Amino acid sequence: MISAVLSARSGAPLRGVIRVPGDKSMSHRALILGALATGTTRIDGLLEGEDVLATARAMAAFGAEVVRLGDGEWTVTGSGSFVEPADIIDCGNAGTGVRLIMGAAAGFDLCATFTGDGSLRARPMGRVLDPLALLGARWIGRAGGRLPLTLGGGGLKAIRYVLPMASAQVKSAVLMAGLNAHGETVVVEPEATRDHTERMLRAFGAQVEVSDSAEGRVIRLAGGQALQAAQVSVPGDPSSAAFPLVAALITPGSEVTVEGVMLNSLRTGLFDTLVEMGADLVISGRRLAGGEEVGDITARHSNLTGVEVPPRRAPAMIDEYPILAVAAAFARGPTVMRGIGEMRVKESDRIALMAAGLSACGVGVEEEAEGFTVVGSAGGNHPVQGGVRVTTHGDHRIAMSHLVLGLASSLAVEVDEPGMIATSFPGFVGMMQGLGAEIA
Repeated sequence: MISAVLSARSGAPLRGVIRVPGDKSMSHRALILGALATGTTRIDGLLEGEDVLATARAMAAFGAEVVRLGDGEWTVTGSGSFVEPADIIDCGNAGTGVRLIMGAAAGFDLCATFTGDGSLRARPMGRVLDPLALLGARWIGRAGGRLPLTLGGGGLKAIRYVLPMASAQVKSAVLMAGLNAHGETVVVEPEATRDHTERMLRAFGAQVEVSDSAEGRVIRLAGGQALQAAQVSVPGDPSSAAFPLVAALITPGSEVTVEGVMLNSLRTGLFDTLVEMGADLVISGRRLAGGEEVGDITARHSNLTGVEVPPRRAPAMIDEYPILAVAAAFARGPTVMRGIGEMRVKESDRIALMAAGLSACGVGVEEEAEGFTVVGSAGGNHPVQGGVRVTTHGDHRIAMSHLVLGLASSLAVEVDEPGMIATSFPGFVGMMQGLGAEIA
């Protein structure tokens, strides 16, 4: 059992070959599309974190038969439609889960009430509810569309929707609703976001057309398509792989290999950025698994240099900016991260929390409305001191990022509420300890 506080301190080099849990984005989608399909879908490599387990319970509540066969091995048997749930759907901390589920549920003649934990109830749902309302769904809830809320679906008519922000969650919710809308649903992305939904819809038998235009990427989906059960293999989550890889880059003498990591080009922005910073990061064994390119990534301790991250790269690494900020803390010179205002509406205000935590540890940080700059300590007179307890506000990525920071700081770094790490990375502490990290 994880204690109320975890502490990380510098020690021996990190060494080993590991696998990280399955990709969270694909795990949510595999469960939802499996429940929407007819027949039994078999999933291997499913992430069994609390967020994904909440989605599994929700699919059972909507009428699918969801069975765990073993470690990461699940089956989902659907009938091609959702039934009205008998109770409130509690999505815990799963922002991706609740937004995608609302999209899927909107296509059926039912009412469902959704809630979540304190963090999820504070997060904006209007960005999904607005296009669902344009399709014809109805909802009743708190101001701003925050949970808890009740959604009524059915009788949808297809729309053409230009995403007002780069959000794969919004795109996916609209496409899932569009499966049961009359006509052709069109989503236009001015900036391309992760395309797992489009890929997985095809794996379940749907016809999805993707093209590029002057407006951006255009996705077309005809309504009334019936999904058929599929076999889904979930590769390792690049967002999870980022933590041990960055830990190796900043810890002297380290060499860590993470096997079977997804290398979808819309998810590898962090790895591209680290290489630009001078990271000794090598990808080998490229291959296909579950319709996605995967590979083995080896990271060795490196002398990093600060860079300016192109804002256009943000959709490909929006969840990785907290751990990038940790790498930047040990680089030579400033690392500039802009165009990432989306970070302020994640599980927490991640810009503010990373800026506060890094500053408390002695790192130079300049916070802006849509980003921040981290001034690295390498070659300077102000090494990363640590020696503080960081307030995480229950955000798993804030907790893991600061624990990695502590592995190379002068003094130990503590984080509160570490139990939340299990939402996305169950076994994180044990895995890092197995590499030689002093986390306890």
